[in-house]
Amino acid sequence: MKVTQHIENAQGKPLFSFEILPPLKGQNIQSIFDGIDPLMEFQPPFIDVTYHREEYEFKELENGLLQKKIVKKRPGTVGICAAIQGKYDVDAIPHVLCGGFTKEDTENLLIDLDFLGIDNVVALRGDALKTETYFKPEKDGNHYASDLVEQISNLNHGIYLDEDLKNTAKTNFCIGVAGYPEKHMEAPSLDSDIHFLKQKIKNGADYIITQMFFDNQKFFDFVDKCRKAGIEVPIIPGLKPIATKKQLNLIPHRFSLELPDSLIMEVVRAKDNDAVKQIGIEWCIQQSKELLAAGVPVLHYYSMGKADNIKAIAQEVF
Repeated sequence: MKVTQHIENAQGKPLFSFEILPPLKGQNIQSIFDGIDPLMEFQPPFIDVTYHREEYEFKELENGLLQKKIVKKRPGTVGICAAIQGKYDVDAIPHVLCGGFTKEDTENLLIDLDFLGIDNVVALRGDALKTETYFKPEKDGNHYASDLVEQISNLNHGIYLDEDLKNTAKTNFCIGVAGYPEKHMEAPSLDSDIHFLKQKIKNGADYIITQMFFDNQKFFDFVDKCRKAGIEVPIIPGLKPIATKKQLNLIPHRFSLELPDSLIMEVVRAKDNDAVKQIGIEWCIQQSKELLAAGVPVLHYYSMGKADNIKAIAQEVF
């Protein structure tokens, strides 16, 4: 079932969902199930599964030269989605990226997903490689998320890359895209970011799921700007409880967002990471309750494969 249908069928009742990471190469899927099982009591209608592009490593050879090696540290998104739908009978939503894929690669991926009965995807540009300052698309790949949305939407209309194909089958993907309450790190302003977000909706996106934020007013202001810009699709807030002192520096740098001073000082005063974890849980509970009171359709949690803190939050909220 499509995400938009889940929201419609809920008739105003807020839904619970979360996102997981594929296990590192060499690990099995049991770690995924271990992260999902404790959260199933909250009846998530869908679970997001991230996709990770290839990375480059350089290995020094005996002669002193460097050998470039391509690695994919977290493969398995498609297989995980199929396993989740088979085991839990909930919709699994794979992320689909521009980075690392040609348009032909993307089309073949979408065909596989369609064959598996996967009804939803999240279309993302993806991050630049660690060796790149700015994102570089693949040759013959999609440059922007809006281009990727257009390709997926084309398939929904039976338009494939090969124009000579006749009597083509239409896919039926519900397309999610990312929104940034504090703007994308590469955007010159929030207004310009929303301008390009509107283009993704125009190209066929059906709903928006936001980057994490820790100040609900940032989200409320973002939604208000989107509505004034004519964006009417559902906007789902994404939340992550802070869990370690290290994240005070890591999260703002990695995701280009601000942490509220009151949260920062609570974490600074915490005696250890166990105390920080509890602070993160309590902060996220209050965020969640305020967002539900404002009428959001879904609360979406970035679990990072850790179920215990998300469960503690959900027990107080749902």
